[in-house]
Amino acid sequence: MDTPTKDNAIGITGAAVTPSAAAPAVSIPDTGTPPIAVRPAVSVAGIASTPSVGPAPFDFSRHERKAVSDYLAVQPFYVDLASVIARVIEECLRNRDIKVQSVLHRAKSPGSFGRKAATPSEEDPNTPEYAEPLKQITDLAGVRIITYLPATTDEIDKLLYKEFEVVEKSDKGKELIEDERFGYKSVHYLIRVKADRAQLAEYERFAKNVTEIQVRTILQDAWAEIEHDIQYKSPTAIPQEIRRRFMALAGLLEIADREFQAIQDEDRVLKTSAREKVDAGNLGGVEITPDALKLFLDKKLGPDYRISEGSYDWSTRMLKRLGFHDLKQVETAIEPYDGDHLNTIIGGSRQGQLTRFELMLMAALGERFIENHPLSRYPWFSNTHKNMLEKFKEKGIAIGTFDPTQNKR
Repeated sequence: MDTPTKDNAIGITGAAVTPSAAAPAVSIPDTGTPPIAVRPAVSVAGIASTPSVGPAPFDFSRHERKAVSDYLAVQPFYVDLASVIARVIEECLRNRDIKVQSVLHRAKSPGSFGRKAATPSEEDPNTPEYAEPLKQITDLAGVRIITYLPATTDEIDKLLYKEFEVVEKSDKGKELIEDERFGYKSVHYLIRVKADRAQLAEYERFAKNVTEIQVRTILQDAWAEIEHDIQYKSPTAIPQEIRRRFMALAGLLEIADREFQAIQDEDRVLKTSAREKVDAGNLGGVEITPDALKLFLDKKLGPDYRISEGSYDWSTRMLKRLGFHDLKQVETAIEPYDGDHLNTIIGGSRQGQLTRFELMLMAALGERFIENHPLSRYPWFSNTHKNMLEKFKEKGIAIGTFDPTQNKR
């Protein structure tokens, strides 16, 4: 498998794939039969010999120049094709709520195309791998989808098969294992616009052309970018010490990908469990997280759609700073107090959910709330909240002395 250069970071030509359909592209005129050269007649022992005729060495430089010239005429088309396919993919990802790190697109650069066109054939090094480059090179338009986690690549696989006609699919990871080569894991696709979409005017001119799609995780992408600079293609060419370090690094990256995925899966399980417990009012042992706190307060004080996720994150850190360990402690502390009534005592319009929640905490903990609050180092905070406590007392509110550190459950 050829290793892509920096200006050809997207490419699958050379990979072992099983085509499911032909991949048409822009055609160019036949360049004709290679020139032949006549070797001069020579004589042996005074006997004149018949001149021998044979093909001259293939002119790779001329082949490359012509390929680049032909490609420059159609490159704008592939710029448009890559952009359109990337836009469709981004829209589909949003509609399915699939989060990815990035969606990149490009048309192959003329220099990269020329170098690829001039690649010698493995079967016959005196002939080019691509006799008709514009017809045979399939990564003229390319899109790369970089995901955070491995599981997302499976979601994208389903998306591509549903939204496009998939002509070929190539799993680089499996190929590398089979060939005992180093490289980056990545799944490559050749896709076309589906017939129903191609009927629309904006897609009609792209109906017969293929686009290469690369899908890999952010760690796999990091490996690929570094590998492009290192340029080792075969294990036999690598010094033993470097080979050992390559193997260790490859293993670490794969473990990291798996662990990140496992962490996300476990986080999803914990969130689901916490939600079920909060809904059932079973708060003992439910860890205080932004997600769990929001569910608890929505149920206790009513939802407030103006509040951002960041605000719940701040409140979670505040509760832990005050010494709370689970939501049962929080419920026990604020149970005697009415947030709306405390809001009325302070005066002004009805405050948001988290502000009323803090008023309840302050009433429950008293001076302890002020002393251990993350903002306690600011005099304005201490003075303001001490005045609030005095107002509560004046209105007959019993100020508590709840200590989360002494009320663990």
